[in-house]
Formats: sequence, structure tokens, C-alpha cells
Amino acid sequence: MIDIHTHILPGLDDGAASWNDTLDMAQAAASEGITTIIATPHHANGTYTNTAQDVAEHTHAINEQLIAVGVPVTIRTGQEIRVHDDLLDAWYRNELLPLAGSSYVLIEMPSSRIPKAMIELIHELNILKLKPIIAHPERNAEVVKHPERLAELIEAGAFAQVTTHSLLGGFGKRIEQSAWSLLQTGCIHIVSSDAHHIVRRGFRLREAYDAIERRMGEQWVNYLQSNAKSVLDDISFQNQPAASESSKGLVHRFASLFYKR
Repeated sequence: MIDIHTHILPGLDDGAASWNDTLDMAQAAASEGITTIIATPHHANGTYTNTAQDVAEHTHAINEQLIAVGVPVTIRTGQEIRVHDDLLDAWYRNELLPLAGSSYVLIEMPSSRIPKAMIELIHELNILKLKPIIAHPERNAEVVKHPERLAELIEAGAFAQVTTHSLLGGFGKRIEQSAWSLLQTGCIHIVSSDAHHIVRRGFRLREAYDAIERRMGEQWVNYLQSNAKSVLDDISFQNQPAASESSKGLVHRFASLFYKR
């Protein structure tokens, strides 16, 4: 398995605090069957910066240490980039990293709202031949209330990643319901852990895939896992399983499909 969103690098943000935490996380990942982890420390979220060079240096060092202790997990570079006014300029300044050297970038919206310029940003990233993946939209308050607005962002050219803990109820019932509804209506393209610590927030990737298989079928597990590999291979995502509706055309239907308000 491949995990495209984690906070495994030590001492860079609110994830692993030390090498021991990183080692614990890597060993836990290997025990679940995760072979490749993309490190995505926070960038420009108001607390952490973590420029491309810093992330690359830390990733190289951690990979050498994991090889030395025999943990069969490879760490790849990335960032969880908060949407901010300087994002495009930061890209041109080479301060930002795509996921694993691909054309995919992981972007994070504020937890309370969808930024007004979000569709414009997606358009500008697409012009740069970049493919934005929106991190954990099921935890965004505006998306929870108005899921059709995520569908609009997908129609504009974005993709979306749901968190394992959301699917498994780790953030409460409301977010769990949001996560499954977005997945079942075709607005989710990747599942990832957003792992921070083996106790506080571990991976649970295998557990999430098992839950998806029970509720939606093996074809959806294959689809989601193929998309994670597509990030590493820098190729287009797979077509969604035929049994699912595409998110295209759902914009005007979401209000009735989701929560009664």
C-alpha cells in the first residue's frame, strides 16, 4: 500500500517529534503492508513553513536511517500546502514540492471554509500542469454543510483525498457521515492516513480499505489503491468503478443527497 499524506518527518510540524517517533511510525506502517509513504509536513499554515529544501534534506536523512535499521518502508517528499495568497509565487520560487516528484500537489483548505479564490487557484495550478489534490475535504465545515461545493472544485480540475480516521469515526459521527457520502458519490479519489503519531493518530490504512470493501466492494479498493500508485508513477487517475456516479453533474443534486438542513 501507498500512503500519500503523512506527518512522519521528525521535528518539522505537529507530527513525529523525534527519530524514535518516526521509527515507530515506519514500523507500524510496514506491519500494515504500507511500502511507500509520502511525507507531507505542513507548509504555510500559520505555524509551520517547511520549505522544499528542508523537506528534501530531512527525507534523505530519514531514508538512510530506515535502511540502516532494516525497516522496509521508503519515504518520498511532499508538503501539505495551505492555500494562501503567496502560493503561486512560492511555487515559482521553488519553495513548494509536489508529491513524490510528480505533477500532483497536496493542498489544504482552512478547516472552516472554502477560500473564495479556490476555483481560480485550481485553474492556475492546472495551467502549470499541476494536479491539485484537496486534503481531507470531509473535515472542512463548508463542505460538510454544502458538499456540492466540493463537486464544483472537482469539476474545475481538482481531486480529493479522504482521511482513514474520518471513514472510521475518529473525528466524530458528522465527519464520518460526510466522508462516506463524499466517497459514495464519487467526489473522493484517494484514501490516506494523515498519520501524525502511532498513538495519537496512526495509519489505519488497511482498516479503512477493509471498511470500503465491505460497504462499496473490492472494485473501489482497487480504484483507490491504483490512484495512490498513479501519484508515484505520475500518471492519470483511473476511471471510477462503473457502479458509481461521477462527481460531474452532481453539483445540483448534492443538497438532496446529503444532510437535511
